[in-house]
Amino acid sequence: MFDPKTFSFDAEKMSEFFRSNDFTKALSTMKMPGLDGEAIMEAQKKNMDALVEANKAAAAGYQDLFKKQMAIFEETMAEAQKQMKAFDATKLDADKAKAQGELAKAAFEKALANMQALAESAQKANSEAYEIVSARIQESLTELRDMAAKATRS
Repeated sequence: MFDPKTFSFDAEKMSEFFRSNDFTKALSTMKMPGLDGEAIMEAQKKNMDALVEANKAAAAGYQDLFKKQMAIFEETMAEAQKQMKAFDATKLDADKAKAQGELAKAAFEKALANMQALAESAQKANSEAYEIVSARIQESLTELRDMAAKATRS
C-alpha cells in the first residue's frame, strides 16, 4: 500500500522543479568531445513537439468520435420513441408483426453500420497520432546517426 509518510512523491513539486530549472542552459555549457549538446536539445524539442501534435490529433479524432456517438444515440432514441408510440400490441396481426420484424432488422443493420463507422473513426484518430510519432522517430534516428557519424569524425 502507498504510504505518503514513507514515500512523499508529489507530482506537482516535480513538475515545478522541471518548469523552474532550464536544463538547456546546463546542457549547452557542458562540453563533451564529439557531442553537440544543442543538437541533442533541439532533437528533444522536436520529439516533444511531435508528441504534442500527436496528442492534438488524437484529441481531435476522439472529440469527433464522441460527437458521432452522441448523434447516433440521439437518433436511435428518437427512432425508438417513434416506434414505441406507433406500436399497439392489441392490434397486432401477421402483417403488422412482419412489419415490426422488418423494422427491427433494419434497426439492427443500422446499428451495425453505426458501430463500424465509429470503429473506423477511432482507428483513424489512432492512425493519425501514430503517423506523427512514427515520422518523428524516423527523423530522430536519422539525427542520431548523423550525430554519431559527426562524433566519430571529430
